[in-house]
Amino acid sequence: MFEAGDIREWRGHDVVDSDGHKIGTLESVYVDTATATDRPFFATVTVGLPTRRRLAFVPLTGATVGPGYLRVAFAKDAVKKAPAIDTDGELPASDEPAVFAHYELDYAPGAGGERRLARR
Repeated sequence: MFEAGDIREWRGHDVVDSDGHKIGTLESVYVDTATATDRPFFATVTVGLPTRRRLAFVPLTGATVGPGYLRVAFAKDAVKKAPAIDTDGELPASDEPAVFAHYELDYAPGAGGERRLARR
C-alpha cells in the first residue's frame, strides 16, 4: 500500500475502510483551502441503496491505495453516518463545520469567512 500521488485519478474505484470492508465508490475530492498546497483533504463516497444514493464525506488523512481501491483510515459505520449530500448536490458552507466535527477535526473558516472545502 502507498499514498496516492493524485487521488483524483482514483474516482470510480472502491473505497474500503481500515478493516478492508467496502464502503462505496470514490466520487469527488475536496481540498482544504486554508492551506496553500491545495492538497486533497476530504473525499465523497457514494453510499446507500441504488434508489437512495448519497455522497458521504470522509477525510483523506492516512488514506492509502491498493490494487483498484482506496483505503481510508475510518470505519465503515463512521463514514456511513457522516454528513452527506445528494448525488447531484453541493455542500453548503454552513454545513462544513458538521463534516469536520463528525470526525473530531478542528474547523475554522478562512480569515475572511471563506469556506474551507473546495471540490476539485
